[in-house]
Amino acid sequence: MTVGRVIIVGGGVAGTATALALHRAGIPAEVHEAHAAGGADAGAFLTLMGNGMAALAEIGATAAVEAVSYPAPTVTLWDAAGQQVGHRPIAGGARSITRAALYRALQQLATERGIPVRHGRRMTSAASRADGVEVAFTDGTTVTGDVLVGADGIRSRTRRLIDPAAPEPRFSGGHVIYGYAPGNPAGVGPDGFHMVHGSRAFFGFTAPGGDGRTWWFARVDGGQPGDSPASWRDRALDVCRDDATPLTAIITASGTDVIGGESYDIPTTPHWHNERMVLAGDAAHATTPAAAQGASMALQDAVALAGALGEHGDPAAAFTAYENLRRTETEQTVAASARLTASKSVAPPDPAA
Repeated sequence: MTVGRVIIVGGGVAGTATALALHRAGIPAEVHEAHAAGGADAGAFLTLMGNGMAALAEIGATAAVEAVSYPAPTVTLWDAAGQQVGHRPIAGGARSITRAALYRALQQLATERGIPVRHGRRMTSAASRADGVEVAFTDGTTVTGDVLVGADGIRSRTRRLIDPAAPEPRFSGGHVIYGYAPGNPAGVGPDGFHMVHGSRAFFGFTAPGGDGRTWWFARVDGGQPGDSPASWRDRALDVCRDDATPLTAIITASGTDVIGGESYDIPTTPHWHNERMVLAGDAAHATTPAAAQGASMALQDAVALAGALGEHGDPAAAFTAYENLRRTETEQTVAASARLTASKSVAPPDPAA
């Protein structure tokens, strides 16, 4: 058989990129996103590494993403004493982008290509049938298709439908805080990312991008989550104020342009698919941010899944081929990121290293 209609739940990176990849393969798809509009998790940002940029090229999305992102050509390493201890290029043309901007760019591109992207559609249930799947949403609507792609994130409902005994996400023991400071409080040159191995936490910050701001993050162990932007900012200040680095100036200048959250991963998902349903992105292999690979892996999933569905007429055979291609690599990355998180370190700038 030929897959004639793919239902995708989740309009984030994995879901929308999968729709774009399927469109290129000539397979109709539609995206159903729980949020009323694009831009969820608006305060967080991420880095698309070389493998992610290569996947964007495969789906014809490079220009759209480059228009709303900034190059990250190098990484400079600092210690807690404020000394630079390393400087090297980042392989593959990495880009820094807010998560909201990436969502919007991909969703707009999908709409321009005639791919339906429907917001306010949170899935409540899905059932496999002999000829496909039927998916129901909280607004009372139902849709049918040949297969369901669960790109519905780390708390994936699709994962539970495939395997009611699927493991829960694992708390990493820490939090990640993101913020934005006007101008250039650190006084650094326009040469990409700076990573700081502080005495109590790990930090990263960018040189000012095209929006004139310095973007920063902090990985903080333990403690209670913040309950406001100011409390998250104060958490980050508390773990950097004893170090002789630019972080105190950067974080102070951010005011309340700060967001934070707990960090989770999923070391392994025993079942990625059944005969009619399959997982992509964080729903299959959520990782902590330390390896800077979450979004890039989701983009690679999109290309691999669309390729498998285009090559194999039987959905179950396509899903098996996709899983065989992606499982080992993604689980290795999740494990490596967990080790980096525990050591308060950072991944090599070349994801192939």
